[in-house]
Amino acid sequence: MKLFFNSLALIFFIAFSSALRSQSVGWQTFAQLKVETKFFKSEGMYIQTPKFDEKIKSLEGSYLTLRGYFIPVDIQSDKWIILSRVPMSQCFFCGGAGPASVAMIFFKEKSPKFKTDQIITVRGKLRLNDSNLDELNFILEDSELVTVPSK
Repeated sequence: MKLFFNSLALIFFIAFSSALRSQSVGWQTFAQLKVETKFFKSEGMYIQTPKFDEKIKSLEGSYLTLRGYFIPVDIQSDKWIILSRVPMSQCFFCGGAGPASVAMIFFKEKSPKFKTDQIITVRGKLRLNDSNLDELNFILEDSELVTVPSK
């Protein structure tokens, strides 16, 4: 019986540590993003674009878990949201945080409704973006809500 409980505890520890590692890999690794300024003729201006290093590139296609703050945007969609590592007052769009502090989350199904700065946890497959100006640099596709938001 003791062996059963020890085995159960070990399985729980491995699953829990894997979930924590997956979550910390995301924002911590994203924070290492370097940017370079490129001229976009179509926009007629210089824009900072990501320069993904090998560590970040190696994560593309992996499933990551991110916990962050829901940030509303002018464009409403029932398939995607913006998740920020920091609250709206400090976020990339409003408070001066860098582009590595936000991710675009595409849900498998219709996106639930959230309130500004509501903390949620999502899990999805990472896609990197360095050329489409209509999307963020870090995108989680086929995402699912991991924590159910409190009402």
